[in-house]
Amino acid sequence: MADPMADTARVALIGATASGKSSLALAFAKRHVDVEIVSVDSMQVYRGMDIGTASPSPEERAAVPHHLIDVCEPCEEFTVGRFRDLLSESLTDIGRHGNRALLVGGTGLYHRCAVDGLELAGGDDVVRARLEDEARELGVEALHERLTSVDPVAAGRMESTNLRRVVRALEVIEVTGRAFSSFGDGLDRYPPTPVPQIGLRWERAVLAERIEARVHTMIDAGFVDEVAAIVSASPSRTALQALGYAEIAAHLRGECSLDEAIDATILHTRQFAVRQERWFRRDPRIRWVDITADPVLEAMDALEEIWDHTGGTDHT
Repeated sequence: MADPMADTARVALIGATASGKSSLALAFAKRHVDVEIVSVDSMQVYRGMDIGTASPSPEERAAVPHHLIDVCEPCEEFTVGRFRDLLSESLTDIGRHGNRALLVGGTGLYHRCAVDGLELAGGDDVVRARLEDEARELGVEALHERLTSVDPVAAGRMESTNLRRVVRALEVIEVTGRAFSSFGDGLDRYPPTPVPQIGLRWERAVLAERIEARVHTMIDAGFVDEVAAIVSASPSRTALQALGYAEIAAHLRGECSLDEAIDATILHTRQFAVRQERWFRRDPRIRWVDITADPVLEAMDALEEIWDHTGGTDHT
């Protein structure tokens, strides 16, 4: 598939949450005057959600140009289509500056848009709302059965309990008259891309420890107060999908203790990291670097090597 954003040279740095992507990216960018960092994270787009999404600090953003951070309010729905539009604008700006982009993040579908320029299906808010009402009335499994009857390929690619994906598939089919799977071929194929990719890989048990430590650091940094502020701003459904926010919000409503909310956040973040790992490891184009302690020390040389060869050549 042609990539309309291919004019700006870029490298993708990926990995699970808490793998050290941001620290490596920042250290790397400080060594290269032509680097601008582009966040490929579905939650760093929200203003005011800095602690929970591990967004770069104001000092870090002042030291190195960053893109696609704090681009919308928590009350707004943010879609992959909007991400792709903003990404295209950012890459155009970076190219105009004569610089190259370092794509940093772990949101799988956003990453594929940045690397492969996926074709995205349109939607309709009214149709989506009706399908969500049906899911609440009939159960998401009933809608998944409906999807199986009209697009078994798409149904087989998702869990029957995944409300968001099931509704999205049926919405696209109804609006476009096309099978949802016809838009998603690229997710199962890994064609040549002008974007070289490097991934940080940890032993799962070690990454789990890092996740636990990060959550406690978030709490110490004032995460509970941040969640309280976000909840008071009537956050959108997509904003509340951010790890930790729903769990801490439950504590603020008196439904659980803070310790229970912290434990739930750690558990759900670890589960999310496993899903990220499974998503990315299917891509044979990623060059993996096994990390044992320090991603900056252990992956810098590999990132330097890839960066030196960046320029319009396909990487498979």
